[in-house]
Amino acid sequence: MRNKIFYGWIIAGAGFVVSVIGIGMRYSFGVFLESIETNFAMSRAATSSIFSIYMVLCSLMAVFGGWAMDKYGPRKIGIFMGTFTGLSLLFTSLVQSSWQLFITYSLLLSLGTGPIYGVINTTASRWFIKKRGFVVGITSSGGGVGAIVFAPLATYLISNFDWRTAFIVLGGIAWIGIVAASLFLVKEPGDLALFPDGVKAGSRQEEYQKKDVNNQTHGISLGRALRMNQFWFLGFIWLSLSLSLHMIFVHVIPYAVGTGISPMEASYILSLMGISNIPGRLLIGKISDIFGRKSLGIICALIQFGSLLWLMGSSQLWMLYIFAIVYGFLWGGVGAIITAVIGDIFGTGRLGIIMGMISGGWALGAAIGPAIGGFIFDVSGDYFIAFGACAAALITAAFLLGLIRRVQNDSVPC
Repeated sequence: MRNKIFYGWIIAGAGFVVSVIGIGMRYSFGVFLESIETNFAMSRAATSSIFSIYMVLCSLMAVFGGWAMDKYGPRKIGIFMGTFTGLSLLFTSLVQSSWQLFITYSLLLSLGTGPIYGVINTTASRWFIKKRGFVVGITSSGGGVGAIVFAPLATYLISNFDWRTAFIVLGGIAWIGIVAASLFLVKEPGDLALFPDGVKAGSRQEEYQKKDVNNQTHGISLGRALRMNQFWFLGFIWLSLSLSLHMIFVHVIPYAVGTGISPMEASYILSLMGISNIPGRLLIGKISDIFGRKSLGIICALIQFGSLLWLMGSSQLWMLYIFAIVYGFLWGGVGAIITAVIGDIFGTGRLGIIMGMISGGWALGAAIGPAIGGFIFDVSGDYFIAFGACAAALITAAFLLGLIRRVQNDSVPC
C-alpha cells in the first residue's frame, strides 16, 4: 500500500477517525445537559460545571499528552486515549450521585480525549509541510463530523431509551473506534523511510524537501517557545475562540428549546455546525496554504463575530439554522488556520509538547465558556448577555491574531 499511496494520507484518515469519535463525544454533552440536570436535581450552572471541570482537566492532559506523544509516539497514546474514553462513558452510565459524574465524566474522559487534538494534528503536521493547512483541515474536521453523527444519535437514544443507555452505546463505539484507528498512526515519515508531502527519493524536489524537513524537524525548543510572544498570543487566541464555541455547543440547544423548538429540531443546530465545519476547514485551510494565514484568520473571526450578533436576535428555527451554517463554516476555517500556524512558527521537533501547551488554552476556554453561560442564565434567565460575551471573545481573538509577527519561513506562507 505504501508503494501506491503516500502513507501520510493514511495518517490523515486515521487522525480524522480519532477526531470524529473523540471530539464528537465531547460535543454531544449539550444533548445530555437537561437529562442530567433533571435526574440529579442540579442547577444549570452546576450541570455545566461537569463539562467545565472536564475541560480544565483536558488542558492538563493536553500538555501531558503532548509530552508523551514526543516520547512514545501517537500509536501508544491513541490506544490509551481510546481505552479511557470508552471506560469514562461506560462508568458514567452507572453513576448514582451527582458527585460521581465529576470522576467518571470530568476526570476519566479528560484522560481519554484531552490529548486528542494535539496528538492527531502534531502527527499530521510532521507528515506534511507544503500541504499542512489542507491536511490539518482534514484531521481537525473530524470534530465537526462527530457533532453531525453523535448529537442526533445521543438524542435518539435518550428519546427512545434513556440517557444511561446512550452513554453505554457511545462508550462502546469510542473504545473500539479510537483504538482501531490509532493502530495506523506513525510518528513521522522518517520512521518509514519517507519524506513529508509524499516527495519521492531521487526526485528534483528531494533537495528542496530536505531543506524544509531540516528547518521543521529541528524547530524551536520549548524553552525558547515560552519566551516568544507568538506562543502566548496563540494560547489566548485558542482560549477566546474556544470560550465562544463551547458556550454555544453546550447552551444553544437549551436556548432553542426555551424558544419553543423541539429537542430533535434543536439537535440539528449542532449537526449543521458540524456539517459546515468540514468544508470550512478544507477550503479555508487550502486557501491559507496558497495565500497566507493571518489575514484570512482575522477575516474569519470578524465574520464569526457578526454571526453571534445574529444569534442574539434569533428566535425562529430558520434563523438558528443560518447561524449554525455560517458560524460552523468559519469555526472550521479559523481552527485549521491557527493549527497550521503553530506548526509554521515552531517547527515539528518539539511540536507535541508545544501544541499540547497551546491547546491547553483551548481546553481552558472550553471550561470557562459553558460555566459563564450557565451562571448568566441562572442570574438573568436568558442567554442574551452570554452570547454577547461570545461575540466579545471573537473580537479579542481577531485582535491578538493581528499582533502575531509574520513567520520567517520560506516553505509556508503566513
